[in-house]
This record gives sequence, C-alpha cells and structure tokens, in this order.
Amino acid sequence: MSAFGNYAAEFADQKKRVGLIGCGWYGKVDLLRLIQVAPVEVVSLCDVDKQLLAGAVEIVSTRQASKKKPRTYSDYREMLKEKDLDLVLIGTPDHWHALPMIAAVQAGADVYVQKPISVDMIEGQAMVAAARKYKRVVQVGTQRRSTPHLIEARENIVKAGKLGKVAQVEICCYYRWGRNKVPNINPPDYLDYEMWTGPAPMRPFNSQVHPRSWRNFMEYGNGIMGDMGIHMLDAVRWMLDLGAPLRVSSAGGIYMYSDCTPNTPDTQIATFDFGDLQVVWTHRLWGECPDPKYPWGFTIYGDKGTLKGSVMSYDFIPLGQGTAIHKDVAYEREQYPEDVTEKDIEIHVAPAVRYHMKDLLAAITSRSKPVADIEQGYISTTSCILANMSLKLGRSLTWDAKAGRIVGDEEANRLLQRPYRTPWVHPDPANV
Repeated sequence: MSAFGNYAAEFADQKKRVGLIGCGWYGKVDLLRLIQVAPVEVVSLCDVDKQLLAGAVEIVSTRQASKKKPRTYSDYREMLKEKDLDLVLIGTPDHWHALPMIAAVQAGADVYVQKPISVDMIEGQAMVAAARKYKRVVQVGTQRRSTPHLIEARENIVKAGKLGKVAQVEICCYYRWGRNKVPNINPPDYLDYEMWTGPAPMRPFNSQVHPRSWRNFMEYGNGIMGDMGIHMLDAVRWMLDLGAPLRVSSAGGIYMYSDCTPNTPDTQIATFDFGDLQVVWTHRLWGECPDPKYPWGFTIYGDKGTLKGSVMSYDFIPLGQGTAIHKDVAYEREQYPEDVTEKDIEIHVAPAVRYHMKDLLAAITSRSKPVADIEQGYISTTSCILANMSLKLGRSLTWDAKAGRIVGDEEANRLLQRPYRTPWVHPDPANV
C-alpha cells in the first residue's frame, strides 16, 4: 500500500504550510517522511547549493499531494520574511542550526531541527530561550526516542525492571570510515560558499567539506562525538530518565589518520558521570569492532541483565535464569514502497523518522513538549560538547546544569561560546 493519501487518521486534516532550510541529505529524508504521515503543503525550500535546491524541488513536487513546486530561496531570512509557514524543518550543517531556528520561531513557526542542536553551549541556551519565549514546539532529530523497537525495549525491558539496578552503560561507534588527504580547490559555481560558511571560520573550499562530509571538520560541528555520540547518549538518557551529567572527561585525538584533511578526532573515549551511573563513550574509525552486531549502539548493564540496542535491533541478555529477547528493526517497505527506491534513504531509520514526525504533529496539536523537545536536545548536545572541551583542555569538567556553566574553570567557560565570523552575530539567550 502506498503512503500517498493514506495518512494517519489523527493527522489527516493537518494541512500545514511547511518550509525546509537545508535541502541536502537528511533535510530531504526528514521532509519526505513528514509528507508520508500528513497532508502538508511544502511551500518553501532554501539552500545555498543550486543543485541541491533544484533536486529537492523536483522530488517534493512529485511526492506531495498537490504536485506543486515549492518556492525557492538562497537565504533563509528571505524565506522567513513571508511569515506564512506553520512548520520549518532545518537540515543544515550544525553551524547553521541556531540562527535559522531562532528566526523561525520569531516568525511564528514550529520547528524540527537536526541534531546536535548547536555547535556551542550559548547557541543552545539561546535556542531553548527562543522556543520558550515565542511558545513554539521544537522537535530535535534525535529519533532513537521514536524508534519502534527501542520504544519496546524501554517499556518491556527497562521500565519493567528486567535489568535491575543499572550502574554502567557503554555507548560506541566503531564504523571504519577511512580518511584521506584531498587538496583544496575553488568552490563550484552552483554553491554560495560565503553563505554556506556563514558564522563559521572561513577556510579554503575542499570537496571533503561539501556535500555531507562537513562533519569531519570542527569548524562546522563537533566531530563523531557530536554526530554519532549524541544519538546514543540521548537514547540512554531517554531510556534511563537521566538529566545532565555532573562531570565529563575525555581523551583522544587524531591517532590513525594524521596525514589526512579532516581535523576531528578519529579516536576518542569519554566518561559522562551521572553520580551513581557512568556512561562511557568510545569511537574509533579503525580496527576491529568488539561486537559486530552492534558497531554503533549502547549496552546497558544491570545486576539482573544486560540490554544492547542500536538502530538495527535490541538484545536482552538475562543474568542467570530468564529468557533472552531479541527484536529487529521493522522496515515498513510494504506500507511505504517509495522508500525502496528513494536515493540515499536510510531505510532502516525511515520508520523512526515517521514516528518522530507524528510525535511532533501531536505536540503541535496539543501545544505540548514533543519527545525530543529542544531542551532535551540541548542537554545531549551540551554533554557532547563538554566531552570535546575536556579532550581539548586535557582535564575533567564539572558542569552546573542550572547555571549553564563549568564549575571553577574560567578558561573552559570562555569556550562556551564560539566566535562568529563578521557580519554574523552570535545569539544571546537573554535577547532572542
């Protein structure tokens, strides 16, 4: 059965006007899943890459019910000036999350913003402040919270007490993503590289930066920790109802690919101290994976059993007597056959994104907080940034979550806000 016209009953009348800022990989993935679950009208698309923008126009016009081609923009500010959008999706690189999200809620729109929400803590604090000030619903793209088999594991394993007392969690990413050295070149004529760079430091253009590989550069994000680490840390926080860590320590660096273009750590270990619970992250882009079934995932250890989880499955292993439980991801190919032929889709993640969009729409209807509310995204993002700061400074950091500052470390506190490149102005939580 095709998804077109077969919307969930509770969203069948949600004909919201939607705009997308950032029409690359996951911007389109998110938008096309939204189109599958509600009869929205995508009226505006924005990107600084003319090729990505043109491609998004074509696929959206074939997928949405009206078959209309959305308006196009190269500057999100011009798009938001129209003030005719109910919902704005933000799928830009990380350094372009804060300013568009704040501008969108100021323009009266609810927002879906990709993770991590920001590149620094003060950006994140300003984003939370803006969402609350303008009373907008903001969902963050940490869709493990909406992954069907992980929801089942949370309810039937964790909440049911099958793990017993939990005191340690391991989270990891062991994908062998090779790196190489690539010379700088002139940016292509279809890309406005000045606008793409925006508030980030200007560096020579490199084909490893755009499209998609910008996560390998600290100028635009927070590396593997801020890309893969936030997903699993956030999943564990949701599973176990954790707030912010009290202390964070981390070590690592570029140990294996030192003569390559990317500048983010290829090897990193971080410990998130939640008091009576330690969460330990490990990533390396080389070598063997300890458990080939879970190259990217979490392992929650309790005194009665262990739970392993990932985007692909979960496994409960009881200690002593008991029955092991295994569950695989559900693909939903039959319900949404267009997933099968969609270019670059992560088909195993598509159901989670659909459920995440449904949760957002329900929260918009009730004017309540969604499952991945902006504040939850801020906590998980901040935790990962703290890990990178610890690695950079070479010491543990004690976090005062209420004050939004690091305790007794003014050098570290000076890193809470990255400098913005002129003429862009860093958002201020007290004045959004």
